[in-house]
This record gives sequence, structure tokens and C-alpha cells, in this order.
Amino acid sequence: MTEPTRRTGADSQEGLFSLAQILHLMRVEFARSQRYGYPLACLLVAIDGLAQVRDVHGYDTKQAVLEEVTRELQSKTRTCDFLGRLMDDRLLAVVPHTGPEGARALGERLLAAVRGLHFDSDGVRLPITISIGVTHSAAGETLFFDALLSAGEAALSDAAALGGDRLVLRHPTPGGD
Repeated sequence: MTEPTRRTGADSQEGLFSLAQILHLMRVEFARSQRYGYPLACLLVAIDGLAQVRDVHGYDTKQAVLEEVTRELQSKTRTCDFLGRLMDDRLLAVVPHTGPEGARALGERLLAAVRGLHFDSDGVRLPITISIGVTHSAAGETLFFDALLSAGEAALSDAAALGGDRLVLRHPTPGGD
């Protein structure tokens, strides 16, 4: 399996791994981080109110918003990071060799960049915000892959429940959440 080419053009979705691919790559990278003792961070990203954007402004506007947020994520990450699309139009960034401080900084840069995005649809200006769930595995920590993913999902859920436009960091527990 080869890494997709990062693109900055209109077809940015092509630069993302599929759901099956990103979950496989996350498992592989998690196993490497456990074996070699380096930190690993994951960011789960959801666009706030994306379903309502689709319902009110149409599928094309929803896709344009998703593509622009994807471009921002691609521009803020390194080529060695893995980016994929999850269910419900959520995005996942697997960021090796990155602890919680680095993951938080990446998430904050992404939040700020997306806050600057606006779309015009039918004469209405749509501000765009995102919710981010951040989780990490410290070097040498004994965890299971599922605990890392579960903590990221819980952090994303917390960020959205708090009104969105924010980042929540959650440390996984060895037994999961």
C-alpha cells in the first residue's frame, strides 16, 4: 500500500486514506510506537454542523466545506503523518513521534485556520468551525490500539458537546474508556 499523493488542488479528498486504510495504518503505527518506544498522537476532526450545511445549502456546499477543511489539515501536517476519512465525514490524523503538547499545538493551528474559512451560499455567509478530539500514547506506555481510538472518539464527542469550535485532549486508559 502506498501513501496517496498530497494534493493542494480542488480534489483534496484524493489525498486521504479510506476508512479501512487509515485504521490499518493506525494499528501498524501504534504497534511501531509500542515496539520502539516513541509517542504517537491522533486527532479526530469533525466539522461542526456539517449535516445542517448539507440540509440547508445542499450537497455541493457540504462537499466544498469538507474539501477546504481537508486542505487545511493537509497543510498543517507533515508528509509522514497519515490522514484519513472516517464515518460521518470525520477526519483522522495519525501523527507519529508527537506527544500531547505537539498534538495540542497542531490542533490549535488547525482550529485557528478553519475559523478563518467562510463560504457564501445563496447570499448567506457560512462561518466554519470544527471540533477536535486529541489522544496520545506516550513512549513505553502499555495500551491497546482500541483504547487510543476510544479516547479520541470520547474527546471528539466532548468537544462537540461543549459547543464545538474547540479541542479536547484525553489520555487513554489501559483498559479503554
